[in-house]
Amino acid sequence: MALPGLKLLLALGLIGLASPALAHPHIWITAKAEIVFAPDGKVTGVRHQWTFDEAYTAYVTQGLDKNNDGKLTPEELQGLADENAAGLAEFNYFTTLKVKGKPQAFTDPREARMIMDKDRVTMSFLLPLKAATPIAGLLAVEIDDPTFFVYFSLADQSAVTLASAPQGCVTNVAKAKALDTAMQQILQDEGAIQAAPPGANFSVEYSNKAIVACP
Repeated sequence: MALPGLKLLLALGLIGLASPALAHPHIWITAKAEIVFAPDGKVTGVRHQWTFDEAYTAYVTQGLDKNNDGKLTPEELQGLADENAAGLAEFNYFTTLKVKGKPQAFTDPREARMIMDKDRVTMSFLLPLKAATPIAGLLAVEIDDPTFFVYFSLADQSAVTLASAPQGCVTNVAKAKALDTAMQQILQDEGAIQAAPPGANFSVEYSNKAIVACP
């Protein structure tokens, strides 16, 4: 039987967040995202592509090679993809999408898939909005985990793209700051976090952001 997927690992992490040993990232994800538009120019959702680190990959794929051929096919990984996608609602999908500063609600992920490339597994899925939204003006997308149990980093500055966007839309992408030694020490020091000034948000610089401006 396969070992626990993302949902259970996150639940265990959230239960233990009071412990400094569990404060720093335990899952590392390299992300890409595609903001999806309808033909009428409304935003309909975000298509995510998350590549997990080698340790997470090795952990959750044990026992999934059903035919013991040493390779993991998308079919063998489908159960894990479905399980991970189903559990994302509890963590707000690690995604915030705002139109003119107003957060938009998502519905259940669709089209979850996983593929294995060398020693890393990549999950893709469509995260639809509950209601398609016009965006004359600004749209903002953030991808992160404020608890730092999962650390997201964009693959590169072109990792956020637009699908069928209205003509004239432009995108500005800001990658999350790398976790340097000083920040790693803070995340492992419960006292340092508790001593932070009221309202301090350690995750502000460590969130991946994309601003889309449309005419």
